[in-house]
Amino acid sequence: MTVTTPSSAVPAPPIPGRWTGGASLVLGPLLLLTGVLLRLRFDFFFPAQLSAYEHHPDLMTASYSFVSAGWVLLWPGVMLLAARIGERFRDLAVWGGALTVLGLFARAFHAGMDHLGFQLVAVQGAASATRTVSETYGAFHIFSTLNAAIMGGWLLLAIGAYRSRVLGPLRAAALALASAMPLGVLKGTTPLSVAAATGLCLALVPLGVAVLRDGPTPRAATVAGRLLVLVAVGTAMFLFGQAG
Repeated sequence: MTVTTPSSAVPAPPIPGRWTGGASLVLGPLLLLTGVLLRLRFDFFFPAQLSAYEHHPDLMTASYSFVSAGWVLLWPGVMLLAARIGERFRDLAVWGGALTVLGLFARAFHAGMDHLGFQLVAVQGAASATRTVSETYGAFHIFSTLNAAIMGGWLLLAIGAYRSRVLGPLRAAALALASAMPLGVLKGTTPLSVAAATGLCLALVPLGVAVLRDGPTPRAATVAGRLLVLVAVGTAMFLFGQAG
């Protein structure tokens, strides 16, 4: 294991940067936990998830949208955490960060399949969609090779965060709980899901807040200008996506 001497200062890396990385660490886990809790009352397996969408389409759309957005938004925070770990344990940072980000890619793929399943319900009904999903559930896809990365990446990050003292023992253990989040297509919520999402919140949200506070505070006009640009770009991207 490569160990490097930590510097006295802890500057945010150029990518993702202080604000993007800090916001990711705060928003990603909170969105994930919100989405997980929204579908808590429905059974875990895909027939019940498809049936729930047929009867509660808005609720299930919100739940799966929050979860998928939470996973995707976590990548800058993962990069920032890996950079902090890498100041002392470079190998743990590289492997933990890389595997975790690859796992987020796989989660995004699963989210696309979830969306397709729900659209089958909208067009064909839950019974027909359930048959289709059941008959194709075991079909090979390249992202299935990343299942180990989905689980193992968080464990390596937790070990690295503890050994590098980025996180204390309790928060590092909470981060490791993320590896228990069920994976795959059309998976609902279990007690492990709640524990994993809660663990991410306990581990990463305080770190994100600390990152956002660690540095000069920009002027109000600068913040307002950046928010205006963010809203404008986000709106344009949404409209472009809906058009295509």
